[in-house]
Amino acid sequence: MDSLEAAGGLITGGLIAKLLSRRENRRNESAEDHPGVCSDCGAPVSGKYCPECGQPTHVHHSLLHLGEELLHGVMHFDARIWRTLPLLAINPGRLTREWVQGKRTRYVSPLAIFLFTIFLMFFVFSFSGALEPRITTPLPERIAGARTNLAEARAELTEAETAAAAAPGSEALALTARAQRAQVGVHERRLEALTGTGPQAARPDGLTPGSWQAEMADAVQEDRVQVRGDSKWVEKVKHKLRNPDLLLYKLQQTTYKFSFLLIPLSIPFVALLFLWRRGFTLYDHGVFVLYSLTAMSILVMITSVLGAIWSGFGVLGALAFAFGVPAHMFAQLKGAYRLSWFSAAWRTVLLLLFCIFALTLFLLAIIMLGLTG
Repeated sequence: MDSLEAAGGLITGGLIAKLLSRRENRRNESAEDHPGVCSDCGAPVSGKYCPECGQPTHVHHSLLHLGEELLHGVMHFDARIWRTLPLLAINPGRLTREWVQGKRTRYVSPLAIFLFTIFLMFFVFSFSGALEPRITTPLPERIAGARTNLAEARAELTEAETAAAAAPGSEALALTARAQRAQVGVHERRLEALTGTGPQAARPDGLTPGSWQAEMADAVQEDRVQVRGDSKWVEKVKHKLRNPDLLLYKLQQTTYKFSFLLIPLSIPFVALLFLWRRGFTLYDHGVFVLYSLTAMSILVMITSVLGAIWSGFGVLGALAFAFGVPAHMFAQLKGAYRLSWFSAAWRTVLLLLFCIFALTLFLLAIIMLGLTG
């Protein structure tokens, strides 16, 4: 709430400053519009822009313009964004083709809009909770399952102890009984954690009983998570898994920092689709990938926000991905590379398979970096 009030105060202050400075700007407008020489490089000027360095001859002094310059510096946020986004949604092929052909002054740079969209997406996710894993099984069902597992483990323990008592000299049966006894203890602690959910049931590690964080931490503590590798690797991974919130934060930060890896991972796969066709360069494929990734990120962001607002949006969101992603890829391929319907269709199918493979590689790299970083 305080941050919203601060933002509102900043905007109000900017508007007041704009009104107060308007009279002063008007007073100096004639002198600043065409001062005769550029205020930056000193070259003679006669129009709105310096012919040498390109700086406007009219220099703004309003606080509101300072915010405009901030947004413009991030991603050239001006009228071009309103020409870029509609084309990205309904005619991505034309947008990609025109950028490659050099018609760039009217559109936002593909790299700029990609980086800004990634930043905005993770900013939205931090408020919507889209990146936080959820346990979908209701708590009563999990408690019932834990009781069933405990009953089965106790029955197996009884059988193991009976077999061990019938053969007192058998070391193997004695080991089996001890292992089964430890397993019963694991199920008992799990059931206690689930049935003890509530504000009065505090854990020494501060985790909420019955939450996914508590279940993961208990699984690592009870050695139910098997990690292979050398001792340093195993200990580092288990240390992260014992603190699931920290691990989730690390994975989110790693995904954000290394999201650019999706670009070099994707470009070779797109190039494979046009291996025998001349006239297309890796730069063309890079522009295609950047605009395509931006569109997919915007789709993920929209479905995430709508899913957080309306719990019944899950089915519609799944349909949006199932039909929207292939349709967008098809339209972009057909328009950007001027393909026929058939050529665009079979390339879309292959591109979807390539995307799954590239995304799998990216996620594996993110998990490895998150666990070891």
